[in-house]
Amino acid sequence: MKAAAIIQVRISSTRLPSKAMLELCGRPMIWHVIERAKSIQGVNTVILATGSGDENLPLIELAAQCGIESFAGSEDDVLERYYLASKDIDCDYVIRITGDNPFTDHKSASIALKYAYDNNADHCTTAGIPLGTGVEIIKKSALAKAYKEGKEPHHREHVTPYIKEHPELFKTIRYQSTLINPFTDLRLTVDMAEDFKFIEILYNKLYNNKPVELSEVINFIKNNPELRFINNSVEQRPMTHHSHG
Repeated sequence: MKAAAIIQVRISSTRLPSKAMLELCGRPMIWHVIERAKSIQGVNTVILATGSGDENLPLIELAAQCGIESFAGSEDDVLERYYLASKDIDCDYVIRITGDNPFTDHKSASIALKYAYDNNADHCTTAGIPLGTGVEIIKKSALAKAYKEGKEPHHREHVTPYIKEHPELFKTIRYQSTLINPFTDLRLTVDMAEDFKFIEILYNKLYNNKPVELSEVINFIKNNPELRFINNSVEQRPMTHHSHG
């Protein structure tokens, strides 16, 4: 198995500026995302894919400090950014991770990657886990086809809508996590200040110099259910919205 985990991230963010560099337990948030990407079994390359603007240079410097590769491409055409970042990498699959997800679940991602391989899928998503913890697994050839044929603005900005909209062209599957998650509306992504406040509390309580297991997060919230009301009023933007990572 050869897979490249590609993390999309930019400094500019309309709702929470420079959120990627906000500190969680003394490290920038994006540092934690990178560490979690490295923990996915089957990943032999991790790439930080950012925009070409100079404001993103701190992200590229951080990638180097973390010992991973970086790629600077289109600010808004994220599909192109993914395609070009992966084009010369020896891999069968690309794992799409977004930089605002510091609880990306490396365990379900590892299983979903193997599931995609075993089923020769073009696209595999993780299901049954909280918003902000899942990944998308994309066959490299499917990514290339989407890049060449996806023309709509939302195709370019969100990477996989063209694949999802054409089930006749691509084999798409879902890996259903066995994790018991009683909180169907739980947000573990960072779009707004309230999201970061929630994530910061969780990191301060649970982080111990290695990726926190998602099961630990769920159990902690079970015991402190009032915490999830910190950010449960934040509305998630639809896939057709522009300006993301």
